[in-house]
Amino acid sequence: MEKKPVVFFFMDGVGLNESSYGNAVKNAYTPTLDNLMKNCPWKAISAHGVAVGLPTDNDMGNSEVGHNALGCGQIYSQGAKLVNESINSKEIYQSTTWKELIANAQGHTLHFIGLLSDGNVHSHINHLLAMMEEAKAEGINRVRIHILLDGRDVGPRTAQIYVKQLEDKIDELNDADFDAKIASGGGRMEITMDRYEANWKMVEDGWKIHVEGEGRQFDSAMEAISTYRNELDLDDQYLPGFVIAENGKAVGTIEDHDSVILFNFRGDRALEISRAFDNENMPQIKRNKYPHVYYAGMLEYDGDLHIPHKYLVEPPKIKHTLSEFLVNKNVKSFAISETQKFGHVTYFWNGNRSEKFDENLEDWVEIPSDVVPFDQRPWMKAAEVTDALIEAMKSQKYQFLRVNFPNGDMVGHTGDYEATIIGVETVDLVLKRILKVADELNYTVIITADHGNADEMYQKKKKEDSPIVPQTSHTLNKVPFIIYNNNVEMKEEGQFGLSNVAATVVKLLGFEPLTVWNESIIK
Repeated sequence: MEKKPVVFFFMDGVGLNESSYGNAVKNAYTPTLDNLMKNCPWKAISAHGVAVGLPTDNDMGNSEVGHNALGCGQIYSQGAKLVNESINSKEIYQSTTWKELIANAQGHTLHFIGLLSDGNVHSHINHLLAMMEEAKAEGINRVRIHILLDGRDVGPRTAQIYVKQLEDKIDELNDADFDAKIASGGGRMEITMDRYEANWKMVEDGWKIHVEGEGRQFDSAMEAISTYRNELDLDDQYLPGFVIAENGKAVGTIEDHDSVILFNFRGDRALEISRAFDNENMPQIKRNKYPHVYYAGMLEYDGDLHIPHKYLVEPPKIKHTLSEFLVNKNVKSFAISETQKFGHVTYFWNGNRSEKFDENLEDWVEIPSDVVPFDQRPWMKAAEVTDALIEAMKSQKYQFLRVNFPNGDMVGHTGDYEATIIGVETVDLVLKRILKVADELNYTVIITADHGNADEMYQKKKKEDSPIVPQTSHTLNKVPFIIYNNNVEMKEEGQFGLSNVAATVVKLLGFEPLTVWNESIIK
């Protein structure tokens, strides 16, 4: 094994799947990746379930927990598991924030906003249902729910399943002293859940729908979904916003003195709407009113910037990250991606930390993403990201460089199989460029992914003659871990996942891994 600078190459959303059915990875033209897997040391590693701190191996991995595990070399209870533990122990209801939310909503309205599904990536419907039960038990009289339709982490047209589940709970709880209703909603890629400030208009539209009650009116969420489907033929994630009304009046606008809970636990798509509630002066969005409410998120979505100001469940305290280790060793590093995954190679990689450990030793570059559906431009900003990365490599200022190419994930989420093949082929093409520079300047290159997505673009058929149904969610498949341009030997024994990568990186850089990290993948 030779000590040399390392380039860490993320093929976001590119997993391993033996089946060719709907497999935009296997069916793409990827001569570079094929050659690497034929001639380089590599291993299939886990990127989902318990390997990344989620409750079970039936839980899909995601970019956030994946980058956490990669960047800290350990497994922390994450997302759903963290919230499950707090709800099951009832610790969440003992928190100061919960008590203040309930006290504030007495005589007013308690609102819930969040992604309505059991996808377990951004939220879980069971968390909402549990909090509704507790709110009634603690004397809340009026609840309004603002639902964001998924169709991304679950089947593309499954919204009615979750609306029915919620409506059944509402029917069970409602009585003379308790009044709960669905108040508004819309697709997750249309309103409210923007991330990385890519499209503030989504947040503005969500504000008008949820808070101001301004939008197309329907008698029920079911009616809104079926009407939009008939008119527009869109999957759940792209359905326009809607307002539930009675006699022409919205049933659940958000008013002064109300309490509001965002029940999403994942941070990236929760930050902007949280900022909108926490800050009256928000030039990024236009709004007609700013009600003074008690607002809280399920988690603190940004621990450095303290967004939101109030939250229900303490986030994992991630310590001993790879970035901190390298700073302590005086190693200069470089991180780059386009907007859609910039936060992943910085904030999530650094253990949910927005700030650098050392301004002089860490350089971060963001290439602005296009604000268009990714199936329309599946190459995204791969060329521009690659240009900047190669410039950084040629500067030879850095011993560790990391880059994320979002194509396999972001285009995969659109459900467009043909476009996703182009996205995967784009990543293979830029990988070829980077390996050429690595040869010239003698860099080691690690190639891996944070989870699968493009490797399963179709849902499994129930019958041979069943129609093809797109799959837009992540997968449960392992991901490749490849080492290029270094004579290393992979360990044969053991179960390896993303949390084993940090120790592997520092070994390649010539350092001894921390004892708190999971073991290295190489001998």
